[in-house]
Amino acid sequence: MQTLTVDVFLSVDGWAGGAESPGYFGYFGPELEEWITEELAVPQLVVLGRRTYEALAGLPEEARDDSWHRMTKLDKVVFSSTLETASWPNTHVCHDDLVTEVTRLKIDSDVPLRTIGSLLVARQLCAAGVVDRLRLMTFPLLVGTSGREPFFADVASADLELVGHRVLDRRVLLVEYRPTGRDIPRV
Repeated sequence: MQTLTVDVFLSVDGWAGGAESPGYFGYFGPELEEWITEELAVPQLVVLGRRTYEALAGLPEEARDDSWHRMTKLDKVVFSSTLETASWPNTHVCHDDLVTEVTRLKIDSDVPLRTIGSLLVARQLCAAGVVDRLRLMTFPLLVGTSGREPFFADVASADLELVGHRVLDRRVLLVEYRPTGRDIPRV
């Protein structure tokens, strides 16, 4: 069985973006770029929601960097009830139930699965208990009232085990957790 990793980029206060925040919250650096390059070089099946797919596939030519071109070569599955076809190479649209299909893909896939962006998809997969790794890339800022898309809103309680951590560019914290399946201790 393959693993499913959920990657989330967020501010210290838990926002996946802000109304005035640029990409990577403005903290893109050489070590973060190297991490992205290394991660996209690993064979994987990328799991996306419609909005993230449309944002990535629709990037204008001048915004298509090396990472975008590497992602083009990866197999991708987009979960959507409205999208009929996908124009981005190596992309399949799936109208089936997200959790059921991802569970099947974990069994049938030859490569690990990974979400990129797609917060609604990531939250649903976390809630269903099918996530094997939760990687949080925490950027050193508080987005505050300009925040949009709070990743942890409505996420169920879960006990997590720290399996790795790393500092990138002396300011961005990458933390990887594994859900333990244990109950949360109560006071």
